[in-house]
Amino acid sequence: MFFLQTVPFVPSADEIEKQVDSAKIHAGDFAEALVSNPSEAMHQLLVETVNFGLKVLLAFVIYIVGAWLIKLVKKALRKHFEIRHTDKTVASFVGSFTSVTLTLLLIILTVSTLGVNTTSIAALLAGGGVALGMALSGTLQNFSGGLLLLAFKPFKVGDFIEAQGYAGTVTEMSIVSTRLTLPDNRSVTIPHGTLANGNINNYTRNPVRRLEWKVALSYGTDAEACKSKLLEILAADPRVLDDGVPGVSGPMAALFSLDDSSITFVLRGWVKNSDYWDVYFSVNESIYKKLQESGFSFPFPQLDVHVKP
Repeated sequence: MFFLQTVPFVPSADEIEKQVDSAKIHAGDFAEALVSNPSEAMHQLLVETVNFGLKVLLAFVIYIVGAWLIKLVKKALRKHFEIRHTDKTVASFVGSFTSVTLTLLLIILTVSTLGVNTTSIAALLAGGGVALGMALSGTLQNFSGGLLLLAFKPFKVGDFIEAQGYAGTVTEMSIVSTRLTLPDNRSVTIPHGTLANGNINNYTRNPVRRLEWKVALSYGTDAEACKSKLLEILAADPRVLDDGVPGVSGPMAALFSLDDSSITFVLRGWVKNSDYWDVYFSVNESIYKKLQESGFSFPFPQLDVHVKP
């Protein structure tokens, strides 16, 4: 509806032709004045040139001062967010949005200082609004997706997430995209449109996580002795949480499955998010060493073949 109301303000072909004719008339008048009274014509040309030069100088000054003020506003926003301990995701989004908006206003002010009719520019932009909207549909979708992410907060800056096939730490959130730093220090930018419509796996949102190990041993293994040994290994690590933590159960071990060449035990325990991988690798090594020391054997794949005469 907005575009239908603004299209009539676009200059018609007749109006453009009138403007071209007006320019031709002014050029003809100047040529006649230059022939009849050269000094007066040159004086008028000089005055108009000086006036235009002053406009250009003023526009340049306005742009430089405006850019400096925008920088001050961005710096003040950052300090304000730091003092108020604002969420980094919100601070990054608001800072990016403010910078883009103020820059667009500065450009419009600079152009209007040169004497360009901003009303005509607005009418032309409105007339091309449909085409511009189609061209920027992806950008508008990313902006809308950013608003949804900001409202529902599935992650924040500093979280380790997995989305769109990438797993990394959120380092920046602009108005149209989120930047991840992957474990190998690659930087990936994901548009908000696809990010908001896809699955987001947040690994650091909750303070604790459950670890799980699956251990395959030979048939004939004493199940109770094996479970006791696995729990002993896990209890030896002080980073593993016990029943005293709210919402966390103590370590557990169980016979998980009876497979073709082995029986598989499962060992589970809870740890703090920051200890996840350190505990996982440490307990892995302890399982390999201490189970063998206690006489438990790890099987190789085997196949029984029966030959009938």
